[in-house]
Amino acid sequence: MQAQLIFTNLLQLMAGIGVFLMACETMSKNLEAICSDKLKKLFSRVSNNKLVGVMIGALATVAIQSSGATTVMTIGFVNAGIISLKQAATIIFGGEIGTTITGQIVALGMFGSHNIDANILFSALAGVGVFINMFARKDKGKLLGYVLAGLGMLFVGLNMMSTSMKGFAQTEGLKLFLANIDSIFALIIAGGVLTAIIQSSSAITSIAITMAVSGLIDIRQGIYLTLGANVGTCLTGMLAAWKSGGTNARRTSMIQLIFNIGGVVLVCLIDVLIMSLSAGRVSIGKIFESLFPGLPHTQLAMFHTIFNIASVIIVLPITDMLVTLATRMVKDEQEEKASEHFYYVDENMVATPAIAVEQIRKEIINMAKIAMENFNLAIEMIRSLDFSKNEEFEHNEKQLNFLNQKLVDIIVKLTRTNGINKKDHRYLTSTYRAISDLERIGDYAENIVEYARNLQEANETFSEDALNEVDKLSGLINSLYESTMKTYQGDKKEFKEAQKLEEKIDRLTMNMARNHIRRLNEGTCSPSVGAQYLKLSSDAERIGDHLININDKDYVISH
Repeated sequence: MQAQLIFTNLLQLMAGIGVFLMACETMSKNLEAICSDKLKKLFSRVSNNKLVGVMIGALATVAIQSSGATTVMTIGFVNAGIISLKQAATIIFGGEIGTTITGQIVALGMFGSHNIDANILFSALAGVGVFINMFARKDKGKLLGYVLAGLGMLFVGLNMMSTSMKGFAQTEGLKLFLANIDSIFALIIAGGVLTAIIQSSSAITSIAITMAVSGLIDIRQGIYLTLGANVGTCLTGMLAAWKSGGTNARRTSMIQLIFNIGGVVLVCLIDVLIMSLSAGRVSIGKIFESLFPGLPHTQLAMFHTIFNIASVIIVLPITDMLVTLATRMVKDEQEEKASEHFYYVDENMVATPAIAVEQIRKEIINMAKIAMENFNLAIEMIRSLDFSKNEEFEHNEKQLNFLNQKLVDIIVKLTRTNGINKKDHRYLTSTYRAISDLERIGDYAENIVEYARNLQEANETFSEDALNEVDKLSGLINSLYESTMKTYQGDKKEFKEAQKLEEKIDRLTMNMARNHIRRLNEGTCSPSVGAQYLKLSSDAERIGDHLININDKDYVISH
């Protein structure tokens, strides 16, 4: 019967963990979708102010209910060169504070009385959330329903884990076995390994709380299991950094590992010192027992919160030293970085869609800048027949081709993930055409360079009047580009201005064709030069069309 009881409770524990993790995932993705705009604004405020970094990390983790996602996202920013190691460190510190909110929610659900159990009350939110989702008409209402359903499921999973622990508590052999585990190192290792397997420190902390409430372990054992979970959660960031990250991304994951291991070591030393000085009468566990008597769930949750806040307070002033240590531990590698690369996007960011969408927007804006750089270089070459900047032109063209292919791959992955709100999803589907338009601008710039080479080979040039018209056309296209980028970033007032500029470009190219015929009749322009001139005029007009395409209302993100 003992074996059967253990097996039954083990199955129930596994079911509870599964429901708990699914609840965390549901809450995380839908909270992220609700808070997407706020998250974008939050990360746009990253600065060298350490407290701002901590605040951003804490708020982001609370918003998406996942310190692992915050860490992976931060590693993505570092890998893309958007933030420094120092800024990344402070965000990760804040994430460690933000992740304690789950433990506090779990502890809150453990409160109850003879008349009503808070766990049951919160579990009912699963049904409330489903009903809200079914009858809500707006997207935010449906997302809120999913969040409430996830919160309710979290307590359903917690209740299943708690029930299984009560069953385990009836097994004297198991109770005796757990009671004899007093090695703090064994408990830390157990917490770390279990977290690495489950990939959720919140789940292990919650299991520790339910074990403490059922009497399977004491508060001291729960504390060291929780400390182990803190170390085990580093695996998520390390996998992301060492799998696809650069040197600084790996250093970021190392900073998190040093921070968490350092905090655990400090607690162990303090606990051993207190016990030695008091002859075993006082320990950290007993201190929290006296602070929150008869509430083991609150004792563990408060320890977790206070421990992480205290760790950040201690480490924050020496952040620079921690960054230096991580830099020395992870040496610079002679990385052969491809000449073509992303400027803002990193594949790790896919784990946090709201931020990834914002970085894709920035990458597309930068792609437009590169395309226009090539257009201007091409115009300069055809005016002067000086090809000294051809290497720069070729590099830009390769970068445009790289972005055309690789950026689309990232967007496809992103659109297949959960947690994207409808506005962001609509924007992502529009990016395919925007990227294609920008790549075509690069192709037309290549054509213009070819026309310049044809002129050089024929030892001919445009007339002074033709060059003036080319300059005017180039100026209008650059004005259209600037107006287009303003519209693309949310300035809807620029939309009509962009349309006026595009119409001016159309009229000018028509006039250029008439003027070319006049110059041919006057003998001031040869047929071969005129052919290159008309081709340039036609390609420039098409560049204007591609720019105005990007002004499509579906492309514009409202802020």
